[in-house]
Amino acid sequence: MATDPPLTSLIHRAHRGDSGAADDLYSAVYDELRRLAHGVRSREAAHTLNTTALVHEAWLKLAASPAADVASRAHFKHIAARAMRQVLVDQARVRNAEKRGGGIAAVTLQESLTPGLDALDALQVVALDEALQEFGQVDPRAARVVECRFFGGMEVEETAAALDISTATVKRDWRVARAWLARALGDS
Repeated sequence: MATDPPLTSLIHRAHRGDSGAADDLYSAVYDELRRLAHGVRSREAAHTLNTTALVHEAWLKLAASPAADVASRAHFKHIAARAMRQVLVDQARVRNAEKRGGGIAAVTLQESLTPGLDALDALQVVALDEALQEFGQVDPRAARVVECRFFGGMEVEETAAALDISTATVKRDWRVARAWLARALGDS
């Protein structure tokens, strides 16, 4: 996998406090973050964050984390997908805490026009996150594939590049993960 030294360099310089590098890094990845966020939002039923807000919240989460050893732009996209997942799950938990009643609705895991899953409401996002955490204990790589494809909106090829695996492995892990999650979430 080809490395992207300028991006890696910008990340490390930004984490050392170089505000110019932080601005350059944000400019370098902003369009890609917007594309990922737009894909994620298209699958969420209850939109509490618009695309720009999701990008900004994910960016704040990324900026607050310690400098990661980012090998490439694709690897950065995987890290960004994880940050967006965390933002969406946090938002869903806040929405759920404000609601009365209980019970988690079943999540239907069907392939849609996008590579992710169908639209989810707040309860379903939390249920999916919990199931994905459990699945991550069973098959960490396949859980990362779900994270990239669903929460990052990445295509098979992008996911393969981000995780440094083959496209065949991505497709296989995606099928296994969807089946496992469907069973875990009670989908018939």
